[in-house]
Amino acid sequence: MEFRPCIDIHNGKVKQIVGGSLMDAGNRAEENFVSEQDAGFFAHLYKEAGIRGGHIILLNAKESEFYEATKQQAMLALREYPGGLQVGGGITAENANEFLQAGASHVIVTSYVFRDGKIHYDNLRKLCDAVGKEQLVLDLSCRKRGEDYYIVTDRWQKFTDERITTALLDELCEYCDEFLVHAVDVEGKSSGIEKPLVQLLGDWGRIPITYAGGVGSFTDLEHLKVLGRGRLHVTIGSALDLFGGPMAYEQVITYINEA
Repeated sequence: MEFRPCIDIHNGKVKQIVGGSLMDAGNRAEENFVSEQDAGFFAHLYKEAGIRGGHIILLNAKESEFYEATKQQAMLALREYPGGLQVGGGITAENANEFLQAGASHVIVTSYVFRDGKIHYDNLRKLCDAVGKEQLVLDLSCRKRGEDYYIVTDRWQKFTDERITTALLDELCEYCDEFLVHAVDVEGKSSGIEKPLVQLLGDWGRIPITYAGGVGSFTDLEHLKVLGRGRLHVTIGSALDLFGGPMAYEQVITYINEA
């Protein structure tokens, strides 16, 4: 298990939000924390600690009047820590290399591949051709419907018909280097992890997976380690003291390094 930090950017600011509250209309989101520091500050912090594999997420749609300000913040972080961070949010085969050339180690993709409720394999293959499997992360962020978890797109607002199963993971891992999974229903709530989802992902374990969502205590980290069989990496957002939460950043790093 590794700590994978995050830099979430919305309306040109580094923020922590309640994931399910994000809306394109009016660029609205329920905010847990808005940083006075820019994205470069956090990238420098992670670089100094030698933490790799964190993700920058652009939370504004390309059509938003705030998109360029959000993108500028992402580019600032990439320049500060070239090769150390992944980037996602509005990534396509056409713009992916711009972010890689700016310093991203990987691009993270959801809506370009999962659209209109299904997987668009033509787009997935275009991405693989454009950047290579080894630089592609598929974002399988999901919400619960009934007893199952379904991939959601467009800044987590739209359900697809794609259910998270071992068969789906087996199929998609042929196209990417890693998975990123936000448990959107608990994202930003620090209310505990989605245990059934964590167990499913940990039981599979063929390629690296970063889990994000609901971690609010060291007890949650212990549950993640046990249920995920030590195979899952973890992102902590709103609960981290860097973002106004109760969990000390340095203590988290120490705990995970010793796990």
